[in-house]
Amino acid sequence: MTVAVTAKTEPRFTAEASQGWPAQGDWTYEDYRRLPDDGWRYEVIRGRLYMSPAPKPKHQRTLRGLFRALDGFVEEGGLGEVFFAPIDVKLSGLAQPVQPDLVFVGEERLDIVTDDCIDGVPDLVVEVLSPSNWILDRRDKYEVYAAAGVAEYWVVDPGQRTIEVFVLEGGSYTLFDQRGEGEAIRSRLLAGLEVEIDDVLPRQRKQPR
Repeated sequence: MTVAVTAKTEPRFTAEASQGWPAQGDWTYEDYRRLPDDGWRYEVIRGRLYMSPAPKPKHQRTLRGLFRALDGFVEEGGLGEVFFAPIDVKLSGLAQPVQPDLVFVGEERLDIVTDDCIDGVPDLVVEVLSPSNWILDRRDKYEVYAAAGVAEYWVVDPGQRTIEVFVLEGGSYTLFDQRGEGEAIRSRLLAGLEVEIDDVLPRQRKQPR
């Protein structure tokens, strides 16, 4: 398979006919499962294949801090389960699959978690922005998660050191909370949860000379 990237979040694929790769707009979960395990992160949204490179250390540190905060709160309250990427989330008619950075599924809905993937709509999704995916997370995934019925969507910006929490109201997202350095972000879905921004968004480390 030959890949030509025309935009950071929307590649164009050209392939030998014998490989049978579909045109953009026609990708399915079965096509996705045939993709190579080559270090790229693949997602299929509304039949279009998207790819992004492996996360940088800063992204991983942010994700680790967020997972600890969310998972600790959920575990203590017996509220459900928190999962972290890579994990396939299938949203019927919209994404087959998408791979959020963090996913929360409530205790009463854990039947959507199968041996292979999360086959249904999570209650809460977290995406950590990076230079290669910020448009995808703020536009395409934002729209898809709202259309699917994800009750709460967190957008985490390590560069700006901010977290935004969007909640679903009338089929679209409304900004519920936005916090930065020295503040704590709240969740409407997980009442009582407060996450200190400085605890989960690492500062830039000085590079050795």
